[in-house]
Amino acid sequence: MRIISGTHKGRKIVPTNDLTLRPTTDRSKEGLFSIIDSRYLFKGKSTLDLFSGTGNITFEFASRGVEKALAVDNNFRCVKFIKDNSRNFNFNISVVKSDVLKYTQNCKERFNFIFADPPYDYKNYEELKETIIKNNLVKKDGLLIIEHNAKTVFNDSNVEVRKYGTVHFSFFSF
Repeated sequence: MRIISGTHKGRKIVPTNDLTLRPTTDRSKEGLFSIIDSRYLFKGKSTLDLFSGTGNITFEFASRGVEKALAVDNNFRCVKFIKDNSRNFNFNISVVKSDVLKYTQNCKERFNFIFADPPYDYKNYEELKETIIKNNLVKKDGLLIIEHNAKTVFNDSNVEVRKYGTVHFSFFSF
């Protein structure tokens, strides 16, 4: 994994062997950020990365100049990995160890970009999306992006789906 663009373009993110994750591939991440970059400016914006794992997406947002980045994961090793790399990259990223659904139910902040990458066998995709919407976590003109596989389908009229191999991104605009 590597940071694709911004101040840290080309920097590698090398997860430790004790992190058994499915990080977003560079190819799909390039497609994802190409879409976001064509529609939004990053400077002065805020982002929330749910199920952040290695922090791959958070680091990309930070490198591209978001003002505030917050990563949430329930795995202690992931939280530590993101904190350590954030210091190494000199990023100002906040990291929270929490169950994502509980976090979104209690969160009082609002974000320009929310990215969620649950495990593909996650059973609560719809509940997660509805909680984010109900709690008004995405700012006006913001974007909620949920990564998933082909088995997960959102039947919303305002969803835009992009596919990169087996990776699917559902975009919800606000």
